[in-house]
Amino acid sequence: MEALRWNMLVKNVLDAAEEHQLWVPGDRIVVAVSGGPDSVAFLHIMHEISKRHVPLELICAHVHHGFRSESDDEAEKMMELAQQLGITFEWTKADVPSYMELTGQGPQEAARNKRYAFLHEVASKYNAASIALAHHADDQAETVMLHLLRGTGLSGLSGMKFKRREKNVELIRPCLRINKTDLVEACITQGFMYFNDESNALRKYRRNAIRLDVLPFLGQYNGQLTPSLNRLAEIVGDEDDFMEQSAYDTYRCLVQVNGGRQTFEVPSFLKLHVALQRRLIKLILNYLPLDSDFVDFTRIETIRRKVIETHVTTWSLDIGQTLACTREYNLISFGIRTDVQDQSYEYRLAQWSGTYELSLTPINRYIRLMTVSPEDYHVPESADQAAFDADQLLMPLVVRSRLPGDTMKVMGLNGSKKVKNIFIDEKIPPSVRPRIPVVCDGAGHIIWLPGVRRSSVAPVREGTSAILYMTVGDSAIQG
Repeated sequence: MEALRWNMLVKNVLDAAEEHQLWVPGDRIVVAVSGGPDSVAFLHIMHEISKRHVPLELICAHVHHGFRSESDDEAEKMMELAQQLGITFEWTKADVPSYMELTGQGPQEAARNKRYAFLHEVASKYNAASIALAHHADDQAETVMLHLLRGTGLSGLSGMKFKRREKNVELIRPCLRINKTDLVEACITQGFMYFNDESNALRKYRRNAIRLDVLPFLGQYNGQLTPSLNRLAEIVGDEDDFMEQSAYDTYRCLVQVNGGRQTFEVPSFLKLHVALQRRLIKLILNYLPLDSDFVDFTRIETIRRKVIETHVTTWSLDIGQTLACTREYNLISFGIRTDVQDQSYEYRLAQWSGTYELSLTPINRYIRLMTVSPEDYHVPESADQAAFDADQLLMPLVVRSRLPGDTMKVMGLNGSKKVKNIFIDEKIPPSVRPRIPVVCDGAGHIIWLPGVRRSSVAPVREGTSAILYMTVGDSAIQG
């Protein structure tokens, strides 16, 4: 019977490995072993698999956390166990108490961070394919309940994954369908030596309180609570993976990345299901330099509700950590909050010969001027080009930054119009306006807003003998 139960444990791990593609023959795997019954039984299971089923190279990794005096003996015994099994052994003594003082982290968080950092060091040293962890079904149930009590979405309810990539190595958990009692029983019946960590009984740690109090209390109402929570984690995990892939596909279709900013168009966003809207925003935020715990439901939902508003088409929402979400008409963008102020500059052009290019260094643009004959003249094809009767223009020309109250006589309209209102009518995004220069004649009249509109000053007519032709472009694009 004991042999049958042991073989069932080994088969369970092999089945999980095949289903989730946890390893391939010849893989080098770091096995994390604390010295408790879970990890000791797991090391023996992995050892048997590597010798009898799939050729694997194992490295046993142990962390002495520096909390308890017994940890010295535990580290020594784990080294002896690895030697008995013919497995390479790596260990470290982590001064977690000092690390706690340095970082302000609690004991469990600090110990976990130091432990995982060492496991990754070992994996890197041996060029391992994965780090194998002994988390089991009871750990999974605790994790799901812990996330539920904290408040979580699908990702939290999915609990721990059988396989997850972190820092160029796979974290694998082949025991997630095995109960802790089965692992403890295996240690007892097989005669495996293990240690009990007394801190696991301290209710001051939230995970311990969930294991010792919350789950047993809820178990009164559902005798299969742990299996139920594990099934929930698997079902939700698969659906979470599906939604995550849908979000990535949507991101590739809708989001443009330009100059460090991520943008999408409002009409396309509004066609998405609300669940996918949230996922897309979350994915965008995850690509920004934000703390991982900064991306929460409240922030995501605040952004989403702002985007779907219909009555305001220009706004900027500070989302924290120097970042902002901005709407400019039908375009939503995420990136570093620029707080752009109009830069003051002025260039005077009294005369030039041939073709002349004026570099507008403050805004990284240029204006090219050339005098052409009526025979060589081509009607401007876009707002980036403008033509004037050279003889009718008053010199010198002035190219400057925009000033408050600027007005221009727009071609085709009677009277003048404020430049600000021209920008609004042309739907020029506020973030773009500081990069639009103003071209004036010698009398101070605005004759052209490059890329936007020209004025009614000095139009080219049938009797025009000399034409001043101007174009505007970005210096970074200009070859």
